[in-house]
Amino acid sequence: MSIKDNIDDLKKDLENYDANLLAVTKTHGIDKIMEVYNYGLRDFGENKVQELIEKKEKMPEDINWHLIGHLQTNKVNKIVGEVSLIHSVDSLKILKKINSRAKSLSIVQDCLIQVNVSKEETKSGFFVDEIDKVIEEASKLDNINIKGLMTMAPNTEDENLIRNCFRELKKIFEKLFNLSYNNIEMKYLSMGMTHDYKIALEEGANIIRVGSKIFGKRMYKNVR
Repeated sequence: MSIKDNIDDLKKDLENYDANLLAVTKTHGIDKIMEVYNYGLRDFGENKVQELIEKKEKMPEDINWHLIGHLQTNKVNKIVGEVSLIHSVDSLKILKKINSRAKSLSIVQDCLIQVNVSKEETKSGFFVDEIDKVIEEASKLDNINIKGLMTMAPNTEDENLIRNCFRELKKIFEKLFNLSYNNIEMKYLSMGMTHDYKIALEEGANIIRVGSKIFGKRMYKNVR
C-alpha cells in the first residue's frame, strides 16, 4: 500500500474520534516525509533531537514538530523553542532545565508529562504516585505550560494490559482536568502507536503517534 492509502486508512479509524494524527518520522528520509506533508499532515514527531533539528531545517516552516523520545539534559538547549510540544518530560530535572532554557529565550515551552503507568524498567516516565508532586512543582515554573500527559503501553501482546494502561492514564487526566493552575491544562492525552492506537482511541487518546503504519518499515540510514 502507498503512503496515501495508509493515511486514508488511519483517517477512517479516526473518523469517530476527536483525535490528532502525529506522523512519527524516525529514521525516514525527507522525500518520504514530504509525501506525508503533501497529503496534508502537519504534525510530525521525532525521537531524537539531532534528527529533528536536521529535518526541520530542510522542511517547510508550517510543520508542527513534536519531540516524543527521551530528552537528555545536554540536549535541552538545542530543542527548547524548536518544537510545538515536548511529549517526554520524565524527570523534575528535565522539567526545570526546560524552564530555565525557555526563560533565557523569553518563551514558554509547551510540554507533556510522561507517565510510566506500567512501571516497566525499560520505559521512562514518572510513576502514577509521583504525578501530584510533579504537577505541584510544575505549577511553580513560569516558562513551561503543561498541556497534558503521555504514556507508552507495556510491551506485550495482551490487549487487556494495554487497555488497562491507557485507561489508568485517562483517569489521571480526568482527575487533573479541573486544576486551577495558570500553566497547567489537561488538553492533550498522547497515547497509542502503530500496534495499539485503536485501543488508545477507544480509551480516550486525542493524540496518536504513528510511524510504520504510515511510512512502512523503518529505514536505518542517515537523513538525506
